[in-house]
Amino acid sequence: MSTAPADPQSTPPSRREAKQEQQNLTPQEAAAKRAKAEKIGRTVAVFIMPLMIVGMMIWGYLGAMHHQEAKNMPVAISATSSSAAEKFAKSLEEQNSDAVDITIVDSGLEARTQVTDRDVTAAVVLDDKSATLYTASGAGVSSSSAITAVLTPVLAEDGFTINSQDLAPLPENDSMGMGAMLLSTAMITAGYMPWSLAFSNSPELLKRRRALPLLAGWSLLLSGLGILIGGPILGVIPAASIIPVWGTLALGVFAVGSSQVLLTRIFGAMAVIPGMFLFMVLGQPASNMGMSVYMLPKIFPFLHQFLPMPALGEAMRSVLYFDGNGAGKHILILIAGAVAAVLLTTFIDFLRVRKGKSPTPTQINVVSLHGGARPKNRAWRYITLGAVPFGMIAIMLTAMLGAMQEPTPRHMPVALVGSTTEQAQQMADSLNESMEGKFDFTILDNADDAKAMVEAQDLTGAFILPNQDDPQATIYTAQASGNAASQVVVQVFTQIGQSQKMAVDHQELAPLPDNDNMGTATMYSGMGWVMAGFMVIMVGSTAAPHVRPLKKLIPLLAVYSAFMSLVLYLIAGPFTNAVDGHFGKLFSVGMLAIFAVAMLTTVFNRLIGMLCLLPTMLLVMFLGVPASNGALSIYMEPRMFNILHDILPMPAAVESIRSILYFDSEGLSAHLVTLAIWALVCLAVTMVIDQLKPVRTTSYPVPEEELAALQGRALEAKATEAAQGADQIDAEAQHLIHDDQSKVEEEKDTVQV
Repeated sequence: MSTAPADPQSTPPSRREAKQEQQNLTPQEAAAKRAKAEKIGRTVAVFIMPLMIVGMMIWGYLGAMHHQEAKNMPVAISATSSSAAEKFAKSLEEQNSDAVDITIVDSGLEARTQVTDRDVTAAVVLDDKSATLYTASGAGVSSSSAITAVLTPVLAEDGFTINSQDLAPLPENDSMGMGAMLLSTAMITAGYMPWSLAFSNSPELLKRRRALPLLAGWSLLLSGLGILIGGPILGVIPAASIIPVWGTLALGVFAVGSSQVLLTRIFGAMAVIPGMFLFMVLGQPASNMGMSVYMLPKIFPFLHQFLPMPALGEAMRSVLYFDGNGAGKHILILIAGAVAAVLLTTFIDFLRVRKGKSPTPTQINVVSLHGGARPKNRAWRYITLGAVPFGMIAIMLTAMLGAMQEPTPRHMPVALVGSTTEQAQQMADSLNESMEGKFDFTILDNADDAKAMVEAQDLTGAFILPNQDDPQATIYTAQASGNAASQVVVQVFTQIGQSQKMAVDHQELAPLPDNDNMGTATMYSGMGWVMAGFMVIMVGSTAAPHVRPLKKLIPLLAVYSAFMSLVLYLIAGPFTNAVDGHFGKLFSVGMLAIFAVAMLTTVFNRLIGMLCLLPTMLLVMFLGVPASNGALSIYMEPRMFNILHDILPMPAAVESIRSILYFDSEGLSAHLVTLAIWALVCLAVTMVIDQLKPVRTTSYPVPEEELAALQGRALEAKATEAAQGADQIDAEAQHLIHDDQSKVEEEKDTVQV
């Protein structure tokens, strides 16, 4: 049997075709195998992306803030004699060597100036046996409170009469400095979020000649939104500060936005992860806004010096609370960051073009944001793209800043206990006249009943009046049920007792453990559950639409909920030591919370696609966090959040964790019922929607004309690369020919010789 000679013109098989031949696969079978592998990869991505984003944020926040103590807080000391200053400094060092970093200055004026310039957290001016303690709450309520707690006992022990003065008090309508913090956080989000969306949805906007003008306009628009909400609507920004605040916010958005554009050049579609890590996971703790950097691990005072979030936050604080004093250096940091980002982006684009590559992406990963086919009209697509971050920032500022800008007691439940109910009622009537609406008093004549109600979290505290058996007043609180409320009760009723010449004793019935001494573990663990439930649907609807039908989605969510609940427990427990024990209950409740939030997100995702970000974030985060009783007591916010506390999933998650960790699971069942109702109702609603509207299981294709344009850009880049390659080959050939001619000439010369 003869064999036909091989065709010299035939093309050798490709590596893929050769592999198919070895496996005896037809092209159809090979295509099916590739499709299966792609499905598996996309399904795995549904787990990996939330794991990276949620794990990174919760680990970062819990690791930084679960245990807070003063570390190297700068303090200035001045006295009428240097020996007195040195004596007090020595006493302070002996008792708090790790907490303070002491500087002795020549005069009281210099000490006060260092406080207003924010070079120190406090100053002590000694005059004989009198001590004036200067702080500036405008530089941070947390910092001011922490350093006061360090200095006051030492001054008292050394026999000084203490006079406290706040050199930069916060305004009444922004008594915690939330204006600067939340405006800065919102603008940081407005800076990095749109460009990550644009990379996957409208990559043509990332061309440098488009991106920079768009970023400039976007910065003015979003900072203007912040001015509108923070100024005329909520009154946090005074009229005289509107122009400098607007400029500062716009610069912050531009600096972060230009940095995020740079990150997209380096990391592509994954740029959202380093962006969140840099701007939020590291930036928020290092900002010195919500929590003093001198109470966190030592890396954060270092990061505070150059990250954009601290720079924007401190610049805002300077403009709002210090008449602009000290804003210059922080604004220079933002300018330097923006310039560096633009120059590096330009340099990377230059290198790519030189190599024949397109400087911007040509692949679209998120075809549609609104849940329908990709709009053919670019204007509608761009409007939708901008509406997501615009709406998110508007909702964030309105809900969260509106909730927390004026934290003051509002109908806070407290027991008044007297020898008789008449005595207690008389005290309540007197207090209601001076503090109307601040407290709701429960009148009792038995201290044990009040104690039991505080331990059951029915009351935020109790004030026991003196009697024949006990000549001093007693305050009961349960710190673990809410640290902020506990502090308010102690502060207010200690002052009331002292004003009536009573000796006051404080008894803490449920103290927070040392590994969670500010009560942040409950809030951030609950936030992790909520974010995990939200993220799985957001990622799955675009990365793995084949799992959207309920018969596939429910099993996937069951596995995912168990997986993420375990991961978040490991982060809160062994990895950060914020939580000790209680694995079984926390793991089980975490699964339920993640599943419930995932089903809630599914309802909105079925209706409006990725635009579900707005209503879902409103319910689970922007209303959920203030209503959670975690960051701030619900009795220090508008009445609406007291109502939402019993309804929304975020409060149910936070209170479940608190109940498990600190109250032997008392009251846990009510919060489990809340989560179960959300899960079942949203599942039922999803089933109804699926009957009325077919479930999309594939990504909507890119319109042909847009796809052709993208392919044209890619081909143009390849052609440029090929042309440059041909030029290089031609140059090398000419070089070789020249070398050969030189050798021939040399040989001729040799023969002649």
